[in-house]
Amino acid sequence: MDGKTMKEMQQEVDAYISQFKEGYFHPLSMLARMTEEVGELAREVNHRFGEKPKKAEEEENSMEMELGDLLFIVICFANSLEINLEDAFQMVMEKYNSRDADRWTRIDS
Repeated sequence: MDGKTMKEMQQEVDAYISQFKEGYFHPLSMLARMTEEVGELAREVNHRFGEKPKKAEEEENSMEMELGDLLFIVICFANSLEINLEDAFQMVMEKYNSRDADRWTRIDS
């Protein structure tokens, strides 16, 4: 598996979506899809770590696939709003590194 940058992932998703007349969903629909995907991830986490085992007839899903689905919809959402996720990630890391600089106990302390 090759290591793609977020920019490359956004471009790949855009190339995929651009081949369809429907294009990207509207933001509210995108949020609903994202919520569905988070729910599917939650179900997998609950099956693996929680107290709700799968029913025999339930299909096997992996947390890896559910996280992949979630990443895909996040990229779709960002692309539809013309948000560069590399920039967004950098802004968030700067926020955490400054706001939460002394919030947690560092391993090297």
